[in-house]
Amino acid sequence: MDESKTSFKPSLGLMDATMLVAGSMIGSGIFIVSADIVRNVGSSGWLIFVWIITGFMTLAAALSYGELSSMFPKAGGQYVYLKEAYNPLVSFLYGWSFFAVIQTATIAAVGVAFAKFTAYIFPQISEDLVFVNLGFITISPAQLLSVCVIIFLTYLNTRGVKSGKLIQTTFTIVKILSLGGLIVFGFWALKAEIWKANWTNAWDIHKLFPSGKTEGYLIAPALGAVAAAMVGSIFSSDSWNNVTFIAGEVKNPQKNIGLSLFLGTLIVTLIYVITNIMYTGVLTLPQIAGAEKDRVAVAASHIIFGNGGTIIIAVLIMISTFGCNNGLIMAGARVYYSMAKDGLFFKKAGSLNENAVPGFALWVQCLFACAWCFSGRYGDLLDMISFVVVGFYMLTIIGIFILRKKRPDADRPYRAIGYPVLPVIYILMGLAFCLLLIVYKPKFTWPGLIITLIGIPIYYLIKPQKAAVVKD
Repeated sequence: MDESKTSFKPSLGLMDATMLVAGSMIGSGIFIVSADIVRNVGSSGWLIFVWIITGFMTLAAALSYGELSSMFPKAGGQYVYLKEAYNPLVSFLYGWSFFAVIQTATIAAVGVAFAKFTAYIFPQISEDLVFVNLGFITISPAQLLSVCVIIFLTYLNTRGVKSGKLIQTTFTIVKILSLGGLIVFGFWALKAEIWKANWTNAWDIHKLFPSGKTEGYLIAPALGAVAAAMVGSIFSSDSWNNVTFIAGEVKNPQKNIGLSLFLGTLIVTLIYVITNIMYTGVLTLPQIAGAEKDRVAVAASHIIFGNGGTIIIAVLIMISTFGCNNGLIMAGARVYYSMAKDGLFFKKAGSLNENAVPGFALWVQCLFACAWCFSGRYGDLLDMISFVVVGFYMLTIIGIFILRKKRPDADRPYRAIGYPVLPVIYILMGLAFCLLLIVYKPKFTWPGLIITLIGIPIYYLIKPQKAAVVKD
């Protein structure tokens, strides 16, 4: 249906928007990445510090984005903010990176995580089995299930925002309550001797091997280790900005988007920090570092719930990843919609279907995410893209300063809390994170940067089409 006959319908209230923020953040990361963090920093104090500092950065960014969302309460979110603060090239590079890896590879990773933990209940779905071998590619039952889930959620979201809203709010509430239960039972099962051992010399930073062997750092490499550890926590805390992409469907967006960003990121930050404190009460640090396939929550659940713990955690992660992917799929398509409106994506992606959602954009996103599922390389790319993700967050927050200078009289129903201090702190922390990765973990930087820079020639190749679209 032509967009002249339909438009975005404001259907999401504050509760829905907050659940979109929280639900998009909580996927599989909180159950896994602490193993790698402990291997990098080697102590309980630094494990919790990594999560706190990541949470602080996320909250600072969310509070800053509130101003931008109140100025531009329409579909596209961060893509729109970058275009308004800078120029179409900068916003396209974000949109290109978002489509090529940031959103689609995340959807794939979360989808495969759902399938991997489903295999705990139904072993026939194991990632270690081969469903079909085509010679140039081997496909596992887990990959097929992940693709089916992505297609199913995409279909539901093409039926209208109310379908996606119901799944998002329901699953997010269930997983927050379930994580709360895990935390409560975890502290009930806390072992005093493990707690004491983990919190003795809690601020002694060093590399820790699963065997218990340690390796010390000099001061500068220690900072590099913290930055490397934050790759996992930043991935686990990412996608908090997804609600900005769907601003055109939020009631009273000038108020509710900023408030939902704050509430959602605060809820998740508290859950993440408390969950990791709980881990240090039931598992020794070598047990966290050496958890099988990095599945720390599974190892903890065996201590907390006994033999049934694996099934409990598997169900919890299935709920978590299913709801997370729904939020990612729902929100991501709105970015491609906005790009198409600027003539920088498939033209058909800039139209809404009869249910007032960008159906074509949803299916294009689905196709690319499914391709990532079959590639098996999404995990490596997500490690490498954290550098780019934080870089674009910094650029967006710098945009607040630019827009206050360029448009001092623009309507700002909400102003960034803590401006200019909090935005500056985030920029400095983000810059330190990126520079430390460049120096000490370059493999986490250059691939993502290359993917982003590939967007420059693509932009200039398709840029002439923009004039044609506008002219039409």
